[in-house]
Amino acid sequence: MDRLTDLIASAARAQGFMMVGFAALRRLENREPFFRAWLNDGRAGEMGYLAREPERRFDPRNLDPRLRSVVSLAYPYAAPGRPSFRWPDELRGRIASYALGADYHDYVLARTRAVAAAIAAAHPAAIARTYVDTGPVFEREWAFEAGLGWFGRNTNLLNVHHGSYFFLSEIFTDLEVDAAPRPARDHCGRCRRCVELCPTNALVEGYLIEPRRCLSYLTIEHRGPLPLELRPGLGNWIFGCDICQEVCPWNEASGRLAPELAPFLPELMALDDDGFRRRYGKSAIRRTRRRGLLRNVSVALGNSRNPAAIEALSSALRSDPEPLVRSHSAWALGQIGGRRAGELLEGAARRETEASVTAEIRGALETARGACASAPAHKDSSLTRSVG
Repeated sequence: MDRLTDLIASAARAQGFMMVGFAALRRLENREPFFRAWLNDGRAGEMGYLAREPERRFDPRNLDPRLRSVVSLAYPYAAPGRPSFRWPDELRGRIASYALGADYHDYVLARTRAVAAAIAAAHPAAIARTYVDTGPVFEREWAFEAGLGWFGRNTNLLNVHHGSYFFLSEIFTDLEVDAAPRPARDHCGRCRRCVELCPTNALVEGYLIEPRRCLSYLTIEHRGPLPLELRPGLGNWIFGCDICQEVCPWNEASGRLAPELAPFLPELMALDDDGFRRRYGKSAIRRTRRRGLLRNVSVALGNSRNPAAIEALSSALRSDPEPLVRSHSAWALGQIGGRRAGELLEGAARRETEASVTAEIRGALETARGACASAPAHKDSSLTRSVG
């Protein structure tokens, strides 16, 4: 390791980065046909920003022709612990572990800029442009080029020592650095746990993902009604998903467990805009906005089939200002079923004027009475209203 890479690696370790790698910038010609076909197939869904400035993605030198190298950094976050609550009795929701606590964009960017500052201190005339999940940058691809890991069957970047529970950030510079001798080789072998256990079958053969079926896309990026056939797959996930990471053997020995944050779902249904901002305004969860989060919570409550959720859902169906929330609350009541849910849906059908909501109410009424017969019994006395 030369003096420059040693300086950068030392600064990265001081900022808490678990891995640092280096690569010479070039045009990623091998990714261009795939990415263009991926966009043309509509796989970006509602993520229209992915189609902007593709040339900058293929070659970061379009940002600045003076750039020569990339420093790729990996910052750890805690793997999820085994839930201690009893789902569905306790009506608690799951949040992807990366979204627990403060928004990673802020603190990882601050640490990346600190590494860039160390470069600038040693080389005052150097260019050092930083990115953390922002801008038209193929972060995973540059991490691969820098030797940080391989593309797993779950499409995450995997490392034999650190699994996949880490954020990626980059520093593009005009300095020449020693590049990784070779990319990491594939260690997935014949393991297919992530493919077989994905609840919506989003992972397909060939190390590919259909984003429009992925729970992370559906619960965060997708803004409209959730596809009916995919709603049961959400289970009690209300923001993101960790399943394809949880089941990966390379993550089994990570030893870093996230603090449990399993919010009581009926309480979330009562959040207004101010309450949502107070609770999630400084976390990554704010990205889904109030109506998106409550849409997801409604589906989770419906998936619980727990009659204890009826009160919160009926309140939302009656008075929530967002049609998206009312429509998914109606669906959830239909999944729970029984006389009370049916009565509430019938009352809503008489007063509702929004077409999208009335359509959901009609569908829910068709299933409401039949759902009760197949649902497990739940004891309301097992509920706790304390929030993690």
